[in-house]
Amino acid sequence: MKRSGIADLPLHGGRVPQWLAERMTMLGTAITETIIHGYGASAVLSRLSDPFWFQALGAVMGMDWHSSGITTSVMGALKRGLAPRANELGVFICGGRADTRATRRTNCDSSQSVMALTPKRWSASVA
Repeated sequence: MKRSGIADLPLHGGRVPQWLAERMTMLGTAITETIIHGYGASAVLSRLSDPFWFQALGAVMGMDWHSSGITTSVMGALKRGLAPRANELGVFICGGRADTRATRRTNCDSSQSVMALTPKRWSASVA
């Protein structure tokens, strides 16, 4: 399959409806936990860093395939869903819509032996 080309993606305004955000959180959490249990925490980073896989994940979770807010919506859903079990799973999702002081005070301490995903910069550290 050819993996190059051009995409014309329109910008959308507004927010994800609450009912969809809740469903995205449940489904995204289940998918991510399954990957972690089957392949390990580093496999999550491999998959999320593949733009084709990430776009497909967003579509499976319920986002419109060409939505301009897919990164924020998917990563926000994963952040909400994985936070309660972050220590157990070894995955912390940090960051948010803006680089605020509150974002910097999240659970992502580089001394922890975890994988920290920061959606704004798409960087990660795996200890």
